[in-house]
Amino acid sequence: MYPQVFSAAKGVDQAFLIIFGFSVFIMLAITFVALFFMWRYNYKRNPVATEIKGSILLEIIWTALPTIIVMGLFWTGWTSFKAMRTIPDDAMVVQVEGRMWSWLFTYDNGKTSKELVVPINTPVKVALTAKDVIHSFYIPAMRVKWDMVPGMDTAAWFESDTTGEFDIFCAEYCGLKHADMMAVLRVVEQAEYDAWLADSGQADVDQGFALLEEFGCFDCHSMDVSEDAAPTLLNLAGQERTVVLPDGSEKVVTADAAYVKRSVLEPGAELVKDWDDEMPSYADEISAEQLDIMAKYLLLRGKSHPGEGMADEQGCFGCHTTNGDEDVGPTFLGLYGSERKGTGPDGKPVTISADEAYLKTAIVDPAAFIPEGYEDEMPIYDDIDQETLDGLVDYIKSLGGEAGQ
Repeated sequence: MYPQVFSAAKGVDQAFLIIFGFSVFIMLAITFVALFFMWRYNYKRNPVATEIKGSILLEIIWTALPTIIVMGLFWTGWTSFKAMRTIPDDAMVVQVEGRMWSWLFTYDNGKTSKELVVPINTPVKVALTAKDVIHSFYIPAMRVKWDMVPGMDTAAWFESDTTGEFDIFCAEYCGLKHADMMAVLRVVEQAEYDAWLADSGQADVDQGFALLEEFGCFDCHSMDVSEDAAPTLLNLAGQERTVVLPDGSEKVVTADAAYVKRSVLEPGAELVKDWDDEMPSYADEISAEQLDIMAKYLLLRGKSHPGEGMADEQGCFGCHTTNGDEDVGPTFLGLYGSERKGTGPDGKPVTISADEAYLKTAIVDPAAFIPEGYEDEMPIYDDIDQETLDGLVDYIKSLGGEAGQ
């Protein structure tokens, strides 16, 4: 059980403990009475049954007493429920969308996030919507659990007097990857929250991209699946790469900030296997600050390509991968330009080419073509704006078509 971090949750815990404690008491009382009657009125002690005539007093007692008990338990539950449903007028509002199989949190300034960040000691109203199927927004630490039904707007609220991180789950089975539908509630101090809310991260993205262009990185490296004179920088963060050391031995390294910086300052020290040692050192040209920004840009998943951030925000990666692995939906890698077999709206087999028109239709009207081997499970995204739609298509195109399926 989590410690108290929410005033109204205290009423929920109190109601739970009262009902649970009373249930245990009733169970013990009934057990004791049953055992007593078994001993007191067994056949050896009472070989002849005794006829007991009605008792008005007893009938009044066993009618009135349970009624009082039930009404008392109802009142205990009702007062805690009412406290949880009475949302303060000054509560901060965060839009929460549940979709297969991720959460999206949207703030008043338009900022979106995959984690719920709120300030301490501030009532927070979560406006709940479901995009596709029934979900249930559940924060055990806050005693908040509320169902989300497509087409129905609901809300809940909480307030934390403790900083920390708390789990968010979907408490309603919503499909194959229901267990993956988790997020984090992060409660921070007001100053930290203000800074987080104001930081869109776009400045770092723009600056990092500009530095890569300034130093000519894109002359050899691509940001898509194509490879030119050097390895692609696509999805670099966390990649495991086999590198060749100066003595000819090999080892596997993980692409983190330290690796990126070593690759820029000493490119020949850890040469990616099967690539030539042609990259010059930038040790005398790039400052430590510039190198930090470039590394951060390259490792910032969801930002290296504008469309990748859009795909992440729309929850595309809940079903689609970018590394060729199959998931609930087809992988984005190699999708563009590939030949697709499937069924049309009439259920008849169809073969089409995954061009721009197909990709857009697959997003806004996925049931128009069901790829072979997949189910008609993708929700309709006909509410996204044209910029986002174009960004998603551009991102999928950047993942190439040569690895087609």
